[in-house]
Amino acid sequence: MPVQLTKTQIEQYHEKGYVVVEGVLSPEKLKRLRQETEEIIARAGEVTANNEIYDLEDSHSTQNPRVRRIKEPHNHSKFFWDLFCDTDITDVLVPLLGDNIRIYGAKMNMKAAGYGAPVEWHQDWAFYPHTNDDVLATGLLLDDCDESNGPMMVLPGSHKGPVYDHHADGFFCGAFDPDAEGLDLSPAEMLTGPAGSMTIHHVRAVHGSALNTSNRQRRLLLTEYAAADAFPMVGLKGDYAAYESRMARGVSTRQPRVEPVPVRLPLPAAKNQGSIYENQKGGGRRWFETFEQRKGVAAE
Repeated sequence: MPVQLTKTQIEQYHEKGYVVVEGVLSPEKLKRLRQETEEIIARAGEVTANNEIYDLEDSHSTQNPRVRRIKEPHNHSKFFWDLFCDTDITDVLVPLLGDNIRIYGAKMNMKAAGYGAPVEWHQDWAFYPHTNDDVLATGLLLDDCDESNGPMMVLPGSHKGPVYDHHADGFFCGAFDPDAEGLDLSPAEMLTGPAGSMTIHHVRAVHGSALNTSNRQRRLLLTEYAAADAFPMVGLKGDYAAYESRMARGVSTRQPRVEPVPVRLPLPAAKNQGSIYENQKGGGRRWFETFEQRKGVAAE
């Protein structure tokens, strides 16, 4: 039977800013998702640098392909678009976003065993503020995820707080320094669960993830959904026709709902263009250990 959010889960989302829902993907859909992902990854050995499909680990080579992100997977396989619009997923989101839901974007973050890259502390809202914050991201787990293989960590209640400055040296960098903001991260919780589970986090929730140091991979398909009347303040990801085509369910509108939400624009643009991994290289201090740092320590 399709999964529905319980009253307790809805309350948790509104109070903490996140929830984990198990069993969203059937075994058959999970198997197909893995197959489609592996087919895209199999072609990564043909590329030598980041492009419109792949974001590569710094240690990537054609002889030893290492992918840390598949960008906008629905542009490379119709299966992903159909999955994003599947009622098994969107029905779960209706209590949080309403009946009319638009897809803003998507990506597959890959944390390979032993070297999967970390993601520094940030808020998605810093990248794509909207006219209201009925915006969230789902994460479909392709693999079992526990505390050892780099799970997403979210700070409870941070979606109700300020929008932090994700800039360094005057340029957007896609991360902020929790210490400089005096932010206590000790309450941060790990979003773990078996493969086929779906994480949901509010667009303003503070989150990040550590280096995968385990011997197991952790793949997470992230999709950004918004209420249809939440309009992006920066960029439509294509022209208006493309924007309209991203309705996942319900009907669109040309009348944005504007609410008094705190906003910081991601401008001037990041010096290191590309995905969040490249953006965050311009942030200076790193909170999480990287594979390169770990190698350096081991070599001493």
